[in-house]
Amino acid sequence: MAFMPRHYGLTKESLVSSLLALPIAIFIIAVLAYIMQAGASLYVWNELFKAPNIGNAIGMTLWTGLVSTLLAWGLTAWLISQAFGKPWWAVLVRRLGFLLAVPHAAFAVGMVFLIAPSGWILRAISPWLTGFEQPPQIASSQDAYGLGLIAMLVFKEVPFLLWAAATQLQRDDIGTRWLRESQAAQTLGYSSHQAFWHIVWPQLKIRLLWPLLAVLAYGLTVVDAALIAGPSNPATLSVRAWQWLQDSEASTNAVGAAAGWLLSGIVGLCAILIWLWIYRKPSLMSAFTSAFISGKRGKEAALRRFSCGYVIWSLFLLGYVAVLAVLAVGSISGVWPFPQFIPSNFSFAAWISVASSSKSVAMTVALAFLSSVLGLVWAIAWLEIAPSSWDSALRKLLYLSLLLPGVLWVVGLHRLALDLHLTGSFIGVLLVHVIAVLPYTLISLSPAYLGFDTRYAHISATLGKGRWQYLLRVKWPLLRQSLLATFAVGFAVSVAQFLPTLYVGEGQIVTVTTEAVTLSSGGQRSLVAAFAWLQWLLPAVIFALAAWLGRPRRFAN
Repeated sequence: MAFMPRHYGLTKESLVSSLLALPIAIFIIAVLAYIMQAGASLYVWNELFKAPNIGNAIGMTLWTGLVSTLLAWGLTAWLISQAFGKPWWAVLVRRLGFLLAVPHAAFAVGMVFLIAPSGWILRAISPWLTGFEQPPQIASSQDAYGLGLIAMLVFKEVPFLLWAAATQLQRDDIGTRWLRESQAAQTLGYSSHQAFWHIVWPQLKIRLLWPLLAVLAYGLTVVDAALIAGPSNPATLSVRAWQWLQDSEASTNAVGAAAGWLLSGIVGLCAILIWLWIYRKPSLMSAFTSAFISGKRGKEAALRRFSCGYVIWSLFLLGYVAVLAVLAVGSISGVWPFPQFIPSNFSFAAWISVASSSKSVAMTVALAFLSSVLGLVWAIAWLEIAPSSWDSALRKLLYLSLLLPGVLWVVGLHRLALDLHLTGSFIGVLLVHVIAVLPYTLISLSPAYLGFDTRYAHISATLGKGRWQYLLRVKWPLLRQSLLATFAVGFAVSVAQFLPTLYVGEGQIVTVTTEAVTLSSGGQRSLVAAFAWLQWLLPAVIFALAAWLGRPRRFAN
Protein backbone atom coordinates (compact mmCIF):
# COMPACT_ATOMS: atom_id res chain seq x y z
CA MET A 1 0.00 0.00 0.00
CA ALA A 2 1.24 3.47 -0.84
CA PHE A 3 2.50 5.53 2.06
CA MET A 4 0.56 8.59 3.20
CA PRO A 5 2.52 10.72 5.73
CA ARG A 6 1.69 10.37 9.45
CA HIS A 7 -1.42 8.27 8.84
CA TYR A 8 -0.88 5.75 11.59
CA GLY A 9 -3.87 4.31 13.33
CA LEU A 10 -4.48 5.97 16.65
CA THR A 11 -3.74 2.81 18.64
CA LYS A 12 -0.44 2.09 16.93
CA GLU A 13 0.69 5.71 17.10
CA SER A 14 -0.19 5.98 20.78
CA LEU A 15 1.49 2.65 21.58
CA VAL A 16 4.78 3.55 19.89
CA SER A 17 4.73 7.05 21.40
CA SER A 18 4.16 5.54 24.84
CA LEU A 19 7.09 3.17 24.42
CA LEU A 20 9.30 6.14 23.55
CA ALA A 21 8.00 8.58 26.15
CA LEU A 22 7.26 6.50 29.25
CA PRO A 23 10.81 5.39 30.14
CA ILE A 24 12.08 8.97 29.81
CA ALA A 25 9.15 10.46 31.71
CA ILE A 26 9.34 7.88 34.52
CA PHE A 27 13.08 8.45 34.90
CA ILE A 28 12.75 12.25 35.08
CA ILE A 29 9.75 12.11 37.45
CA ALA A 30 11.68 9.73 39.72
CA VAL A 31 14.63 12.12 39.76
CA LEU A 32 12.28 15.00 40.59
CA ALA A 33 10.75 12.95 43.42
CA TYR A 34 14.18 12.43 44.97
CA ILE A 35 14.94 16.11 44.53
CA MET A 36 11.74 17.01 46.37
CA GLN A 37 12.97 15.06 49.39
CA ALA A 38 16.28 16.90 49.47
CA GLY A 39 16.65 19.89 51.73
CA ALA A 40 13.08 19.69 53.02
CA SER A 41 13.93 20.41 56.67
CA LEU A 42 13.43 23.89 58.10
CA TYR A 43 16.53 23.32 60.23
CA VAL A 44 18.58 22.83 57.06
CA TRP A 45 17.28 26.08 55.58
CA ASN A 46 18.13 27.88 58.79
CA GLU A 47 21.67 26.51 58.58
CA LEU A 48 21.89 27.60 54.95
CA PHE A 49 21.00 31.21 55.67
CA LYS A 50 23.39 31.27 58.65
CA ALA A 51 26.30 30.15 56.45
CA PRO A 52 29.13 32.70 56.19
CA ASN A 53 28.92 35.08 53.20
CA ILE A 54 25.75 33.45 51.89
CA GLY A 55 24.37 36.86 50.89
CA ASN A 56 27.52 37.66 48.93
CA ALA A 57 27.31 34.26 47.21
CA ILE A 58 23.72 34.95 46.14
CA GLY A 59 24.65 38.44 44.94
CA MET A 60 27.61 37.11 42.93
CA THR A 61 25.36 34.45 41.38
CA LEU A 62 22.81 37.05 40.28
CA TRP A 63 25.49 39.41 39.00
CA THR A 64 27.43 36.91 36.91
CA GLY A 65 24.39 34.97 35.67
CA LEU A 66 22.18 37.89 34.67
CA VAL A 67 24.90 40.10 33.20
CA SER A 68 26.40 37.28 31.12
CA THR A 69 22.96 36.24 29.85
CA LEU A 70 21.91 39.75 28.84
CA LEU A 71 25.26 40.48 27.19
CA ALA A 72 25.15 37.19 25.28
CA TRP A 73 21.54 37.84 24.23
CA GLY A 74 22.27 41.38 23.06
CA LEU A 75 25.44 40.45 21.19
CA THR A 76 23.67 37.51 19.52
CA ALA A 77 20.78 39.69 18.38
CA TRP A 78 23.16 42.33 17.07
CA LEU A 79 25.31 39.83 15.15
CA ILE A 80 22.23 38.27 13.52
CA SER A 81 20.99 41.73 12.55
CA GLN A 82 24.33 42.42 10.86
CA ALA A 83 24.51 39.10 9.02
CA PHE A 84 20.88 38.27 8.16
CA GLY A 85 20.35 38.12 4.42
CA LYS A 86 24.04 38.74 3.72
CA PRO A 87 26.62 36.31 2.29
CA TRP A 88 28.69 36.18 5.46
CA TRP A 89 25.78 34.70 7.44
CA ALA A 90 26.60 31.35 5.79
CA VAL A 91 30.25 31.83 6.75
CA LEU A 92 29.22 32.56 10.35
CA VAL A 93 27.03 29.44 10.55
CA ARG A 94 29.81 27.22 9.19
CA ARG A 95 32.12 28.38 11.99
CA LEU A 96 29.67 27.57 14.78
CA GLY A 97 30.64 23.90 14.93
CA PHE A 98 34.22 24.89 15.74
CA LEU A 99 33.02 27.14 18.59
CA LEU A 100 30.41 24.74 19.98
CA ALA A 101 33.01 21.98 20.15
CA VAL A 102 34.93 23.86 22.87
CA PRO A 103 33.50 22.79 26.26
CA HIS A 104 32.96 25.42 28.94
CA ALA A 105 35.60 23.94 31.25
CA ALA A 106 38.24 23.76 28.49
CA PHE A 107 37.53 27.34 27.43
CA ALA A 108 37.72 28.47 31.06
CA VAL A 109 41.14 26.83 31.46
CA GLY A 110 42.44 28.47 28.27
CA MET A 111 41.02 31.86 29.19
CA VAL A 112 42.69 31.72 32.60
CA PHE A 113 45.99 30.90 30.86
CA LEU A 114 45.45 33.99 28.70
CA ILE A 115 44.48 36.57 31.33
CA ALA A 116 46.30 35.30 34.42
CA PRO A 117 49.05 37.55 35.86
CA SER A 118 51.56 35.22 34.18
CA GLY A 119 49.36 34.64 31.14
CA TRP A 120 49.99 35.17 27.46
CA ILE A 121 48.42 38.64 27.26
CA LEU A 122 50.72 40.16 29.87
CA ARG A 123 53.67 38.21 28.46
CA ALA A 124 52.97 39.73 25.04
CA ILE A 125 53.12 43.31 26.32
CA SER A 126 55.74 42.95 29.07
CA PRO A 127 58.14 44.38 29.86
CA TRP A 128 58.03 46.96 27.03
CA LEU A 129 54.59 48.41 27.75
CA THR A 130 53.96 47.45 31.37
CA GLY A 131 57.46 47.37 32.82
CA PHE A 132 56.67 44.07 34.55
CA GLU A 133 59.68 41.81 35.03
CA GLN A 134 57.69 39.52 37.34
CA PRO A 135 53.98 38.56 37.29
CA PRO A 136 52.04 41.39 38.96
CA GLN A 137 50.04 40.76 42.12
CA ILE A 138 46.66 41.37 40.50
CA ALA A 139 43.60 39.16 40.34
CA SER A 140 43.03 39.10 36.59
CA SER A 141 41.66 35.56 36.84
CA GLN A 142 39.18 34.45 39.51
CA ASP A 143 38.67 38.14 40.25
CA ALA A 144 36.44 39.28 43.08
CA TYR A 145 33.98 40.92 40.65
CA GLY A 146 33.35 37.81 38.58
CA LEU A 147 34.36 39.55 35.36
CA GLY A 148 36.39 36.56 34.18
CA LEU A 149 33.42 34.24 34.64
CA ILE A 150 31.12 36.71 32.84
CA ALA A 151 33.53 36.96 29.89
CA MET A 152 33.84 33.17 29.68
CA LEU A 153 30.06 32.70 29.72
CA VAL A 154 29.49 35.35 27.04
CA PHE A 155 32.09 33.78 24.77
CA LYS A 156 30.51 30.36 25.18
CA GLU A 157 26.81 31.24 25.08
CA VAL A 158 26.81 33.51 22.02
CA PRO A 159 27.68 30.59 19.69
CA PHE A 160 24.95 28.46 21.30
CA LEU A 161 22.31 31.16 20.78
CA LEU A 162 23.53 31.76 17.21
CA TRP A 163 23.27 28.04 16.55
CA ALA A 164 19.72 27.96 17.97
CA ALA A 165 18.82 30.91 15.71
CA ALA A 166 20.47 29.26 12.70
CA THR A 167 18.34 26.13 13.16
CA GLN A 168 15.29 28.37 12.74
CA LEU A 169 16.58 30.59 9.94
CA GLN A 170 17.67 27.59 7.86
CA ARG A 171 14.15 26.16 7.78
CA ASP A 172 12.65 26.46 4.31
CA ASP A 173 9.21 27.27 5.69
CA ILE A 174 10.43 30.02 8.05
CA GLY A 175 13.77 31.47 7.00
CA THR A 176 12.72 31.99 3.39
CA ARG A 177 9.45 33.60 4.43
CA TRP A 178 11.17 35.98 6.85
CA LEU A 179 13.67 36.95 4.15
CA ARG A 180 10.83 37.76 1.73
CA GLU A 181 9.06 39.80 4.42
CA SER A 182 12.27 41.72 5.10
CA GLN A 183 12.73 42.42 1.41
CA ALA A 184 9.12 43.59 1.15
CA ALA A 185 9.71 46.01 4.04
CA GLN A 186 12.76 47.38 2.24
CA THR A 187 10.62 48.18 -0.80
CA LEU A 188 8.53 50.38 1.52
CA GLY A 189 11.55 52.51 2.41
CA TYR A 190 13.02 50.68 5.40
CA SER A 191 16.70 49.84 5.48
CA SER A 192 17.66 46.16 5.73
CA HIS A 193 18.71 46.79 9.32
CA GLN A 194 15.39 48.38 10.27
CA ALA A 195 13.46 45.65 8.47
CA PHE A 196 15.25 43.02 10.55
CA TRP A 197 14.41 44.66 13.88
CA HIS A 198 10.80 45.41 13.00
CA ILE A 199 9.90 42.27 11.02
CA VAL A 200 12.29 39.37 11.63
CA TRP A 201 13.50 39.79 15.19
CA PRO A 202 10.04 39.92 16.88
CA GLN A 203 9.26 36.53 15.28
CA LEU A 204 12.68 34.98 15.84
CA LYS A 205 13.01 35.85 19.50
CA ILE A 206 9.81 33.96 20.34
CA ARG A 207 11.44 30.79 19.00
CA LEU A 208 14.58 31.39 21.04
CA LEU A 209 12.83 31.39 24.42
CA TRP A 210 13.94 27.92 25.54
CA PRO A 211 17.56 28.37 24.40
CA LEU A 212 17.67 31.71 26.22
CA LEU A 213 16.28 30.17 29.42
CA ALA A 214 18.84 27.37 29.13
CA VAL A 215 21.61 30.00 28.87
CA LEU A 216 20.18 31.84 31.89
CA ALA A 217 19.94 28.67 33.97
CA TYR A 218 23.47 27.62 33.09
CA GLY A 219 24.92 31.05 33.86
CA LEU A 220 23.26 31.07 37.29
CA THR A 221 24.16 27.49 38.21
CA VAL A 222 27.47 26.67 36.47
CA VAL A 223 29.94 24.73 38.62
CA ASP A 224 32.87 23.35 36.61
CA ALA A 225 33.75 26.56 34.76
CA ALA A 226 33.07 28.64 37.88
CA LEU A 227 35.58 26.52 39.81
CA ILE A 228 38.19 27.41 37.17
CA ALA A 229 37.43 30.99 36.12
CA GLY A 230 34.92 32.19 38.70
CA PRO A 231 35.50 34.23 41.83
CA SER A 232 36.58 32.36 44.94
CA ASN A 233 35.88 34.97 47.60
CA PRO A 234 32.96 35.13 47.49
CA ALA A 235 32.28 32.06 45.38
CA THR A 236 28.97 31.74 43.54
CA LEU A 237 26.12 29.90 45.25
CA SER A 238 26.45 26.94 42.88
CA VAL A 239 30.10 26.44 43.88
CA ARG A 240 29.19 26.72 47.56
CA ALA A 241 26.43 24.14 47.07
CA TRP A 242 28.87 21.80 45.30
CA GLN A 243 31.34 22.16 48.17
CA TRP A 244 28.65 21.29 50.72
CA LEU A 245 27.53 18.29 48.68
CA GLN A 246 31.12 17.04 48.55
CA ASP A 247 31.30 16.94 52.34
CA SER A 248 31.16 13.56 54.08
CA GLU A 249 28.66 14.81 56.70
CA ALA A 250 25.02 14.09 55.83
CA SER A 251 23.88 17.32 57.53
CA THR A 252 26.26 19.35 55.36
CA ASN A 253 25.01 17.51 52.26
CA ALA A 254 21.47 18.55 53.19
CA VAL A 255 22.59 22.19 53.31
CA GLY A 256 24.00 21.74 49.81
CA ALA A 257 20.67 20.34 48.61
CA ALA A 258 18.86 23.30 50.16
CA ALA A 259 21.27 25.62 48.35
CA GLY A 260 20.34 23.82 45.15
CA TRP A 261 16.68 24.52 45.83
CA LEU A 262 17.51 28.16 46.51
CA LEU A 263 19.27 28.25 43.16
CA SER A 264 16.14 26.81 41.55
CA GLY A 265 14.08 29.63 43.02
CA ILE A 266 16.60 32.18 41.76
CA VAL A 267 16.52 30.65 38.27
CA GLY A 268 12.71 30.64 38.26
CA LEU A 269 12.45 34.27 39.40
CA CYS A 270 15.06 35.47 36.90
CA ALA A 271 13.38 33.48 34.11
CA ILE A 272 10.06 35.23 34.83
CA LEU A 273 11.76 38.64 34.84
CA ILE A 274 13.58 37.91 31.57
CA TRP A 275 10.35 36.65 29.98
CA LEU A 276 8.45 39.76 31.06
CA TRP A 277 11.22 42.09 29.90
CA ILE A 278 11.87 40.57 26.50
CA TYR A 279 8.67 38.80 25.50
CA ARG A 280 5.70 40.29 27.33
CA LYS A 281 6.69 43.94 27.50
CA PRO A 282 8.14 44.85 24.09
CA SER A 283 8.16 48.52 25.02
CA LEU A 284 10.85 47.77 27.60
CA MET A 285 13.10 46.68 24.74
CA SER A 286 12.79 49.98 22.88
CA ALA A 287 15.91 51.45 24.47
CA PHE A 288 17.81 48.29 23.57
CA THR A 289 16.74 48.17 19.93
CA SER A 290 16.83 51.89 19.29
CA ALA A 291 20.62 51.81 19.35
CA PHE A 292 20.51 49.31 16.51
CA ILE A 293 17.75 50.63 14.25
CA SER A 294 18.75 54.26 14.38
CA GLY A 295 21.28 55.83 12.08
CA LYS A 296 21.63 56.98 8.52
CA ARG A 297 20.29 55.06 5.60
CA GLY A 298 22.16 54.42 2.42
CA LYS A 299 25.06 52.47 1.08
CA GLU A 300 27.67 54.08 3.34
CA ALA A 301 25.78 53.24 6.56
CA ALA A 302 25.08 49.70 5.38
CA LEU A 303 28.75 49.18 4.53
CA ARG A 304 29.77 50.51 7.93
CA ARG A 305 27.38 48.14 9.72
CA PHE A 306 28.58 45.21 7.61
CA SER A 307 32.23 45.99 8.34
CA CYS A 308 31.60 46.45 12.06
CA GLY A 309 29.64 43.20 12.37
CA TYR A 310 32.18 41.20 10.42
CA VAL A 311 35.07 42.67 12.45
CA ILE A 312 33.37 41.89 15.77
CA TRP A 313 32.69 38.33 14.64
CA SER A 314 36.31 37.97 13.48
CA LEU A 315 37.54 39.18 16.87
CA PHE A 316 35.20 36.68 18.50
CA LEU A 317 36.77 33.88 16.46
CA LEU A 318 40.23 35.23 17.28
CA GLY A 319 39.44 34.89 20.98
CA TYR A 320 38.70 31.18 20.50
CA VAL A 321 41.85 30.70 18.43
CA ALA A 322 43.92 32.40 21.14
CA VAL A 323 42.41 30.19 23.86
CA LEU A 324 43.13 27.01 21.91
CA ALA A 325 46.61 28.21 20.94
CA VAL A 326 47.61 28.91 24.54
CA LEU A 327 46.28 25.50 25.57
CA ALA A 328 48.28 23.83 22.80
CA VAL A 329 51.50 25.64 23.72
CA GLY A 330 50.87 25.19 27.43
CA SER A 331 50.43 21.45 27.01
CA ILE A 332 53.98 21.05 25.66
CA SER A 333 55.70 23.76 27.69
CA GLY A 334 58.68 23.00 29.87
CA VAL A 335 60.50 25.81 31.65
CA TRP A 336 58.59 29.02 30.95
CA PRO A 337 59.85 32.00 32.95
CA PHE A 338 58.00 35.31 32.92
CA PRO A 339 57.89 37.43 30.74
CA GLN A 340 59.01 35.11 27.92
CA PHE A 341 56.27 34.77 25.29
CA ILE A 342 57.39 31.26 24.26
CA PRO A 343 58.65 28.56 26.68
CA SER A 344 62.42 28.10 26.97
CA ASN A 345 62.01 24.44 26.13
CA PHE A 346 59.28 22.03 25.21
CA SER A 347 58.29 18.75 26.76
CA PHE A 348 55.78 16.08 25.83
CA ALA A 349 55.58 14.75 29.37
CA ALA A 350 51.99 15.96 29.75
CA TRP A 351 50.86 14.16 26.61
CA ILE A 352 52.70 11.03 27.73
CA SER A 353 50.66 11.23 30.93
CA VAL A 354 47.49 11.67 28.87
CA ALA A 355 48.43 8.63 26.80
CA SER A 356 48.89 6.65 30.00
CA SER A 357 45.33 7.70 30.89
CA SER A 358 43.98 6.18 27.69
CA LYS A 359 41.16 4.56 29.65
CA SER A 360 39.66 7.99 30.43
CA VAL A 361 39.88 8.96 26.74
CA ALA A 362 38.29 5.69 25.64
CA MET A 363 35.58 6.10 28.27
CA THR A 364 34.86 9.65 27.09
CA VAL A 365 34.55 8.57 23.45
CA ALA A 366 32.42 5.54 24.29
CA LEU A 367 30.00 7.51 26.46
CA ALA A 368 29.75 10.37 23.96
CA PHE A 369 29.30 8.11 20.93
CA LEU A 370 26.67 5.86 22.49
CA SER A 371 24.71 8.65 24.17
CA SER A 372 24.62 10.77 21.00
CA VAL A 373 23.56 7.77 18.86
CA LEU A 374 20.82 6.79 21.31
CA GLY A 375 19.71 10.41 21.63
CA LEU A 376 19.58 10.89 17.85
CA VAL A 377 17.69 7.64 17.21
CA TRP A 378 15.21 8.44 19.95
CA ALA A 379 14.70 12.01 18.68
CA ILE A 380 14.11 10.83 15.10
CA ALA A 381 11.58 8.23 16.23
CA TRP A 382 9.85 10.74 18.49
CA LEU A 383 9.60 13.52 15.91
CA GLU A 384 8.42 11.03 13.28
CA ILE A 385 5.66 9.43 15.36
CA ALA A 386 4.60 11.48 18.39
CA PRO A 387 1.49 13.69 18.19
CA SER A 388 2.19 17.38 18.69
CA SER A 389 0.38 17.45 22.06
CA TRP A 390 2.57 14.61 23.36
CA ASP A 391 5.67 16.33 21.99
CA SER A 392 4.84 19.59 23.75
CA ALA A 393 4.21 17.86 27.08
CA LEU A 394 7.37 15.76 27.05
CA ARG A 395 9.57 18.68 26.00
CA LYS A 396 8.56 20.62 29.12
CA LEU A 397 9.67 17.64 31.20
CA LEU A 398 12.92 17.16 29.29
CA TYR A 399 13.84 20.83 29.42
CA LEU A 400 13.67 20.77 33.22
CA SER A 401 17.11 19.15 33.18
CA LEU A 402 18.37 22.34 31.50
CA LEU A 403 16.60 24.74 33.82
CA LEU A 404 17.20 23.02 37.18
CA PRO A 405 20.58 23.74 38.80
CA GLY A 406 23.11 21.05 38.03
CA VAL A 407 24.00 20.65 41.71
CA LEU A 408 20.35 19.89 42.52
CA TRP A 409 19.71 17.72 39.46
CA VAL A 410 22.64 15.43 40.28
CA VAL A 411 21.34 14.94 43.82
CA GLY A 412 18.25 13.27 42.36
CA LEU A 413 20.30 11.41 39.75
CA HIS A 414 22.67 10.06 42.38
CA ARG A 415 19.94 8.89 44.75
CA LEU A 416 18.02 7.21 41.94
CA ALA A 417 21.21 5.52 40.72
CA LEU A 418 21.86 4.29 44.27
CA ASP A 419 18.42 2.69 44.50
CA LEU A 420 18.83 1.10 41.05
CA HIS A 421 22.38 -0.10 41.96
CA LEU A 422 23.80 1.79 38.99
CA THR A 423 26.37 3.99 40.75
CA GLY A 424 29.91 3.45 39.57
CA SER A 425 28.71 1.56 36.51
CA PHE A 426 29.08 2.37 32.83
CA ILE A 427 25.34 1.82 32.25
CA GLY A 428 24.41 4.28 35.00
CA VAL A 429 26.66 7.03 33.65
CA LEU A 430 25.53 6.34 30.08
CA LEU A 431 21.91 6.70 31.16
CA VAL A 432 22.45 10.13 32.72
CA HIS A 433 24.46 11.24 29.68
CA VAL A 434 21.56 10.25 27.39
CA ILE A 435 19.16 12.29 29.55
CA ALA A 436 21.55 15.26 29.27
CA VAL A 437 21.87 14.87 25.49
CA LEU A 438 18.16 14.50 24.67
CA PRO A 439 17.08 18.16 25.19
CA TYR A 440 19.86 19.46 22.95
CA THR A 441 19.08 16.79 20.37
CA LEU A 442 15.47 17.89 20.19
CA ILE A 443 16.40 21.58 20.07
CA SER A 444 18.87 20.92 17.26
CA LEU A 445 16.83 18.52 15.12
CA SER A 446 13.28 19.82 15.53
CA PRO A 447 13.37 22.88 13.24
CA ALA A 448 14.70 20.98 10.22
CA TYR A 449 12.68 17.82 10.88
CA LEU A 450 9.34 19.48 11.62
CA GLY A 451 9.85 22.01 8.82
CA PHE A 452 10.54 19.35 6.19
CA ASP A 453 8.43 19.92 3.07
CA THR A 454 5.52 17.44 3.21
CA ARG A 455 5.11 17.59 -0.57
CA TYR A 456 7.97 15.11 -0.84
CA ALA A 457 5.89 12.61 1.12
CA HIS A 458 2.88 13.08 -1.13
CA ILE A 459 5.00 12.68 -4.28
CA SER A 460 6.53 9.51 -2.82
CA ALA A 461 3.08 8.17 -2.02
CA THR A 462 1.79 8.83 -5.54
CA LEU A 463 4.74 6.80 -6.89
CA GLY A 464 3.66 3.86 -4.76
CA LYS A 465 6.57 4.01 -2.29
CA GLY A 466 6.12 2.79 1.27
CA ARG A 467 6.97 4.65 4.46
CA TRP A 468 10.42 3.14 4.93
CA GLN A 469 11.34 3.74 1.30
CA TYR A 470 10.35 7.37 1.70
CA LEU A 471 12.37 7.78 4.89
CA LEU A 472 15.48 5.93 3.71
CA ARG A 473 15.63 7.29 0.17
CA VAL A 474 14.09 10.77 0.43
CA LYS A 475 13.63 12.33 3.86
CA TRP A 476 16.70 11.22 5.76
CA PRO A 477 19.14 11.76 2.86
CA LEU A 478 17.81 15.31 2.44
CA LEU A 479 18.14 15.86 6.20
CA ARG A 480 21.62 14.31 6.31
CA GLN A 481 23.33 17.57 7.23
CA SER A 482 20.92 18.27 10.12
CA LEU A 483 21.12 14.69 11.39
CA LEU A 484 24.90 14.69 11.43
CA ALA A 485 25.05 18.14 13.04
CA THR A 486 22.66 16.94 15.75
CA PHE A 487 24.86 13.91 16.40
CA ALA A 488 27.89 16.21 16.75
CA VAL A 489 26.04 18.46 19.20
CA GLY A 490 25.05 15.45 21.29
CA PHE A 491 28.65 14.22 21.28
CA ALA A 492 29.91 17.61 22.51
CA VAL A 493 27.25 17.77 25.24
CA SER A 494 28.24 14.32 26.50
CA VAL A 495 31.95 15.15 26.54
CA ALA A 496 31.22 18.26 28.64
CA GLN A 497 29.28 16.40 31.36
CA PHE A 498 31.07 16.91 34.69
CA LEU A 499 28.68 16.73 37.63
CA PRO A 500 26.58 13.74 36.43
CA THR A 501 29.74 11.76 35.62
CA LEU A 502 31.33 12.68 38.94
CA TYR A 503 28.34 11.80 41.12
CA VAL A 504 26.87 8.77 39.36
CA GLY A 505 30.31 7.45 38.39
CA GLU A 506 31.53 7.84 42.00
CA GLY A 507 35.14 8.09 40.82
CA GLN A 508 35.09 4.74 39.06
CA ILE A 509 34.08 6.24 35.70
CA VAL A 510 36.71 8.82 34.73
CA THR A 511 36.48 11.01 31.64
CA VAL A 512 38.62 13.71 30.09
CA THR A 513 36.35 16.38 31.59
CA THR A 514 36.51 15.07 35.17
CA GLU A 515 40.30 14.84 34.81
CA ALA A 516 40.59 18.41 33.46
CA VAL A 517 38.43 19.99 36.18
CA THR A 518 40.06 18.00 38.96
CA LEU A 519 43.57 18.89 37.79
CA SER A 520 42.70 22.59 37.32
CA SER A 521 43.00 23.18 41.08
CA GLY A 522 46.55 21.81 41.11
CA GLY A 523 49.81 23.21 39.83
CA GLN A 524 50.39 20.90 36.86
CA ARG A 525 49.88 23.57 34.21
CA SER A 526 50.96 21.52 31.19
CA LEU A 527 48.87 18.49 32.20
CA VAL A 528 45.77 20.66 32.72
CA ALA A 529 46.31 22.25 29.30
CA ALA A 530 46.72 18.84 27.64
CA PHE A 531 43.48 17.48 29.08
CA ALA A 532 41.62 20.72 28.31
CA TRP A 533 42.89 20.72 24.71
CA LEU A 534 41.88 17.08 24.33
CA GLN A 535 38.47 17.98 25.73
CA TRP A 536 38.05 20.31 22.73
CA LEU A 537 39.76 18.08 20.18
CA LEU A 538 37.37 15.13 20.54
CA PRO A 539 34.16 17.10 19.74
CA ALA A 540 36.02 19.14 17.10
CA VAL A 541 36.90 15.99 15.17
CA ILE A 542 33.25 14.89 15.25
CA PHE A 543 32.01 18.32 14.10
CA ALA A 544 34.54 18.25 11.25
CA LEU A 545 33.46 14.76 10.20
CA ALA A 546 29.80 15.80 10.39
CA ALA A 547 30.48 18.83 8.19
CA TRP A 548 32.42 16.73 5.68
CA LEU A 549 29.86 13.91 5.51
CA GLY A 550 26.97 16.36 5.41
CA ARG A 551 28.31 18.52 2.60
CA PRO A 552 26.03 18.83 -0.46
CA ARG A 553 26.57 16.21 -3.10
CA ARG A 554 27.91 17.30 -6.45
CA PHE A 555 27.21 15.29 -9.54
CA ALA A 556 29.29 15.39 -12.70
CA ASN A 557 27.57 16.34 -15.89
